[in-house]
Amino acid sequence: MREPHVSDESVDGLVTLTERTVNLIKQLNMPLVEVSLVLQKHINQLMQTLSQHLAATGQTVSERVHSPWPLASPGAASSSNFALEKVMDIVDHQRMDILDTLIRVTLIEIDVTVVEAILALRQWEHLARTQLASATGPGQLFSPLDVPDEW
Repeated sequence: MREPHVSDESVDGLVTLTERTVNLIKQLNMPLVEVSLVLQKHINQLMQTLSQHLAATGQTVSERVHSPWPLASPGAASSSNFALEKVMDIVDHQRMDILDTLIRVTLIEIDVTVVEAILALRQWEHLARTQLASATGPGQLFSPLDVPDEW
């Protein structure tokens, strides 16, 4: 399955998804770890749907859709070990539910293909993973996701 040509309607929808996500993340001052967990949940769900479709049809998708995008400097990954249980105890599940709902509802509303949705979320995933890779302590996981101005 080739990545489809993105229609003007899809582009408008993806812009809406980006604008809403940026606004909510900034408004709630959402920590990097919370945004990352929500994104990963959605990507996993969409990839499960896509994998079932691909298995049923024998089609394929590019690595850009199928896997996380490579980081610019793979050597930047931190070797620190964070206690996952402690991190999960600290996250604000209500705030994560709000972002989760916003993404889910917007994806339904804008009616994009599964591949388009995955690619849109892969962009966010790449941003979050880049910032996670440079985290040197648990406190940085709870720093707000830094969304570039041009985003």
